[in-house]
Amino acid sequence: MRIIISLAVAFSLGLTACGQTVYMAGDSTMARGGGGTTSPGSDGWGQYLGQYLTVPVVNDAIAGRSSRSYTDEGRFNTLINTVKSGDFVIIEFGHNDGTSGSVDNGRQCVIGDGYNTTATVVNAAGQALVIHTFPFYIQNAVTALQAKGAIPIVSSQTPSNDWSNGQIVAGPRFVGYAQTAASRTGATYVDHYGYVAHAYDILGQTTTTTFYPVDHTHTTPTGANVVAQAFVRGLLCGNSALKSKVNAAGQAAPSKWCFLDRWLQPSGLF
Repeated sequence: MRIIISLAVAFSLGLTACGQTVYMAGDSTMARGGGGTTSPGSDGWGQYLGQYLTVPVVNDAIAGRSSRSYTDEGRFNTLINTVKSGDFVIIEFGHNDGTSGSVDNGRQCVIGDGYNTTATVVNAAGQALVIHTFPFYIQNAVTALQAKGAIPIVSSQTPSNDWSNGQIVAGPRFVGYAQTAASRTGATYVDHYGYVAHAYDILGQTTTTTFYPVDHTHTTPTGANVVAQAFVRGLLCGNSALKSKVNAAGQAAPSKWCFLDRWLQPSGLF
């Protein structure tokens, strides 16, 4: 009997070890604690995704990172070495990937979407460095994850609290770059920017601004939860295999319509 029980426990543990996990790679808008001391009281949307899924979530987002610095620091390599076949990996960058001026900040990417496009920059120590485009870093991570049997999901960055004529402004170039990187690698793309922007448009500028008490980038826990719900809606409205892991709470997220173009302004999202 003791042997049978031990085997049963071992079998159960084995099933747990073999279960799928969702890993998240991103910046402060996704990370635990959001912007940290520079944005007290903020939190990243990655902290709220797990309540909407039937599989565990590991949030490996780090504040202040870009697709390039996450690569250069070896964080993608660590993630690639950690995942097992069947795991999901959500990749979302953009807020920190813009150019930094004459002195390289360790985060900027080359403007453009060419995989082989490079530029030489000089850092504060006077060292010359060759850097690449946003799609270069994302595509390399995606293809390496795919080689491990993982299922990458490329997600566009979240909007900031920036408005024009009663709507969140159109997304920066990194939204398009994310879509390009996903298309080139065959990875699922979630237009997170579009889904969040549409939710904000419906909620209105006054309500949305309460999600950003310190700056225009980092959300409160309430705002982060709205951003997480918008991502779930993106899963449900798309073709990602992760949609099958959305639980009842996720199915009940406050969105009833899958938009094709947020600028059409259909009613009934919230």
